[in-house]
Amino acid sequence: MTDPAPRSRSARFAFFPLGDRALVIELGARVSEALAAQARRLSERLARAQVAGVREVIPAFSSITVHYEPLRVKQAADPEDAGSAPFELLQVRLQALLEADQEDAGAAGALLEVPVCYGGDYGEDLDVLALAHEMAPSKVVELHTHPIYYVGMLGFMPGFPYLVGLDARLVTPRRATPRPQVARGSVAIGGEHTGVYPLDSPGGWHVIGRTPLGLFDPRRQPPSLLQAGDRVRFVAISPERYQQLLAT
Repeated sequence: MTDPAPRSRSARFAFFPLGDRALVIELGARVSEALAAQARRLSERLARAQVAGVREVIPAFSSITVHYEPLRVKQAADPEDAGSAPFELLQVRLQALLEADQEDAGAAGALLEVPVCYGGDYGEDLDVLALAHEMAPSKVVELHTHPIYYVGMLGFMPGFPYLVGLDARLVTPRRATPRPQVARGSVAIGGEHTGVYPLDSPGGWHVIGRTPLGLFDPRRQPPSLLQAGDRVRFVAISPERYQQLLAT
């Protein structure tokens, strides 16, 4: 079967259209902290270049999505390229910028300690997840609080961090049936990632705890407490401490 979407590939990057007003740049197939850092660095490079017609540049784990205005892209083209599609014109401009990348790692992200009350009313799936992995709930908490996680990307909802670095012993498929309501601040595991629900919402990840921190506030600048490239360390707290922090 042939790929229905026209695709163009350079030595390092693959481009394909996402509708008629966006394109995706694939950097690789394997999710890793290094690839997520490259996606963030290159997206910042493209945003700084202020390419005519580009509206927004969004990094993910191993790709970059570029939203653009087709008419503006066409207007900025050289006369001899007037017959080319906006996707093709933009790809040439972006590819030149990406190929010039000097592999500068850029500034390190911030490290945020996130207090979490695990289990009980705050983490209704902790005991079930522990049983599935044949370990005590306390061991799950130990393994979950040990790593320093990397924010690979924000997605699903405003401010939701997909965190890289989960211990392989805690990797757990998503719930077969998503919950219609997951409380804001819920710390959960889904597949090979862990994350925090910034807002009340439906969700299919396994909730093992909750943080009193507000990860998203539209009145704050920036609204999201975490950004791609930041690092997170979870710290276990008691229910009493949770309530104290929630009240501050």
